[in-house]
Amino acid sequence: AYVPGADLLRHLTIMSEPWLYPTILLCIYGFFCSHRPLEPFLIPFLMGPDKNLTETEDNPSSSGLLEVFKMLWSDFLQCYSSSTLLAWSVWWALSTCGYLQVINYAQALWEKILPSNEFEIYNGYVETISTLLGAFAAFVVSFVKVPWAVWGEFALCIFSVVIAVCVYLMDTIRNIWVCYTSYMLFRAAYMLLITIATYQIAANLSMKRYALVFGVNTFIALLLQTLLTVIVVDSAGLGLDIFLQFLIYASYFAVIAVVFFIAWLYKLLKRRGAEGQSELPSRENIPKS
Repeated sequence: AYVPGADLLRHLTIMSEPWLYPTILLCIYGFFCSHRPLEPFLIPFLMGPDKNLTETEDNPSSSGLLEVFKMLWSDFLQCYSSSTLLAWSVWWALSTCGYLQVINYAQALWEKILPSNEFEIYNGYVETISTLLGAFAAFVVSFVKVPWAVWGEFALCIFSVVIAVCVYLMDTIRNIWVCYTSYMLFRAAYMLLITIATYQIAANLSMKRYALVFGVNTFIALLLQTLLTVIVVDSAGLGLDIFLQFLIYASYFAVIAVVFFIAWLYKLLKRRGAEGQSELPSRENIPKS
């Protein structure tokens, strides 16, 4: 006799087998690995006259590797010989290091201020809103017309001060809503300025050197972050509590602000000195009455 729902029950029993889903996934993976519709067109395109690719693999000799390293070193010196690019790259590396430290340990700070097992927390909402604010700030900055060659170092100083104040408020006020607000302002300020820094660095580079400069900047930022983590956070170093850590991070951004304020003053005095020198010949040519 036919039992209603027997077919559905049998189907569910088959689908519940533990081997079924991995088998289906492996079959799909194997199909798409063997089915490559673009391969007949992709290989001739990559081996075209305007591409630097060959069908056979070349084994570079030690002299070839040495030439590659020499070329990279030459490009490195040429890129960072630009004072504008150097300033924005230094800020990129230093601020990214501090930014990563703050966002990595912000949750631990909030947990100390307002334990999640005792109170209702809104950490996820704050992360979402701060990300949206950062994206909005990065979008708005495209409409701002500022001569960054003149005011670049000063802008780096001001925004570093804003970031330092936000981190300091998170550490000292110890109110969860102040922490949330400061954290959102912190991320928005960083995302706004990192967008400007990315544009300024790219504007002073040829396209073939993008990977070199951005790779070096990111590597230095991660290296500094590792050192800061080992010294401040890790038990092998100082092993400070979370509040002292954030006080150090605030001081870190304050030092960055001071460095770029000094750089802006030096650049301003140097420009005025150059303008004064250019005015001297014109004054000497004025006829005396």
